[in-house]
Amino acid sequence: MNRSEKHQIVSEFSKKLEGFQAAILTNFRGLNVEQINTLRRRLREEKISYHVVKNTLMKLASRGTPLEKLADYFEGPTAIAISHGDPVPLAKILSEFIKNQPNLEIKAGIIQGRVATPEEIKSLAILPPREVIFGQLLGTIQATGQHLGGMLLSALQQILGVLQARVDQLSEESGSGS
Repeated sequence: MNRSEKHQIVSEFSKKLEGFQAAILTNFRGLNVEQINTLRRRLREEKISYHVVKNTLMKLASRGTPLEKLADYFEGPTAIAISHGDPVPLAKILSEFIKNQPNLEIKAGIIQGRVATPEEIKSLAILPPREVIFGQLLGTIQATGQHLGGMLLSALQQILGVLQARVDQLSEESGSGS
């Protein structure tokens, strides 16, 4: 590979890294081409790219990006999964794939700018999708608001009951005093 080809590859990878939300490095040693292609297809369904990379070129492409923090992991057979959307599907797909193909190993990752260990990535995989989390949060907020409204209404009804009792008492006193 000549210098201009290397420069072109580095440039292409730099563009792919722009604005990523999650990038996970894997060691694919022990997987055959068919297994890697199966993983690629599954990731592509979620608009996630998966590339086998030359470590030296990836180190160059990652300069000036959050991925630069993972430079020490660019050793041995390395592939990178890049997601520009929600990082949870990426973590789920890799975790599910590893259950059937334990030769795939997660080295490390960057999730929304923060370095993530393999354990953190696997724990991210058990989270529900972002939409479900937002729905649960909204439901909790709504339930809290309804509970607060019910408490305020109950207190207001009690105050009105006391006032009505006082009005009734005053009208009885004025009726019996005449």
